[in-house]
Amino acid sequence: MKFVDEATIDAAAGNGGAGCASFRREKFIPFGGPDGGDGGRGGSVYAVADRNLNTLIDYRYARRHEAKNGEAGRGSDQFGAAADDIVLRMPVGTIITDIEKNEVIAELLVPGEPVLICKGGDGGFGNLHFKSSTNRAPRQKTPGWPGEAKKLKLELRVLADVGLLGMPNAGKSTLIAAISNARPKIADYPFTTLHPNLGVVRVAPEKSFVVADVPGLIEGAADGAGLGHRFLRHLQRTRLLLHLVDMAPFDEAVDPVAQAKGIIKELKRYDEELHDKPRWLVLNKLDMVPAEERAARVKDFVKRMKWKGPVFEISALTREGLEPLIHAVYEHVAAEKNPPMPDPDPRFDTPAAQDE
Repeated sequence: MKFVDEATIDAAAGNGGAGCASFRREKFIPFGGPDGGDGGRGGSVYAVADRNLNTLIDYRYARRHEAKNGEAGRGSDQFGAAADDIVLRMPVGTIITDIEKNEVIAELLVPGEPVLICKGGDGGFGNLHFKSSTNRAPRQKTPGWPGEAKKLKLELRVLADVGLLGMPNAGKSTLIAAISNARPKIADYPFTTLHPNLGVVRVAPEKSFVVADVPGLIEGAADGAGLGHRFLRHLQRTRLLLHLVDMAPFDEAVDPVAQAKGIIKELKRYDEELHDKPRWLVLNKLDMVPAEERAARVKDFVKRMKWKGPVFEISALTREGLEPLIHAVYEHVAAEKNPPMPDPDPRFDTPAAQDE
């Protein structure tokens, strides 16, 4: 299935039905009075997050979503029927924006929770509605109210705890395949990954976290070069970024330090908040580095990088060093999800009752 994380649609709620002006016409009842009913409510448009969906592909081709109008009122005290609402199912993490007003209507973060997008118009009043002791034969009626119509932009940001960041061919797909059940495309050429991949990493029973793998970044990504900039939004909801670095590039003239600094620069140009997220350095493909050179190469890399944060040495292909990385990531994510309770302030403690 083609991965689509952006779509533009038109959504329109139904109009309310018109009220009816009618009078009773029965034998032997010359002055029957008004009996025109109100119109029915127009259908509304709702959005619901569905955990079984992972792409907006359906809305790339079906762009118009319109609810039906409410029925008009009729005589004999008959009110018009309300139109059925329509429900648009979208992936969890979808952001719905009103294009004309340039404001976010909703973020679908809770599966199954309906969110009103376009409200249906209320039905008009029939002349039965205007009957009173001083107005026994009203002829007033009102038309139905129009339903809301909006042009919406749908933007999907996947819900992941950890995001993988790095140059093309850094081994991100190999890593997510080694630690989870995700099966991304893996090949010995760059730009293998063309869309984000999600994988669930199970550390222990009832202990897991979600990893997102996005296409690799290159220099100039913030200006539109390559594919990575299109999918950086999927890292904005993560709690931790793992910056993968290829320690054994094909081209010996390539400097891993320069590449790593270039990615950090592009990240900062794209979004300051994304750049400020916790970020760990993961040195990959160390199985291709001679054992006697590993320590010196890692030390030289960290020194030239001027890196002060956590550093992990792994080989995603041989699974070397993955267990310490997985457990450290889970502990960080769990601490972010469940922050420690602050110590109570003794100034606000209830004084204990003293014995007489």
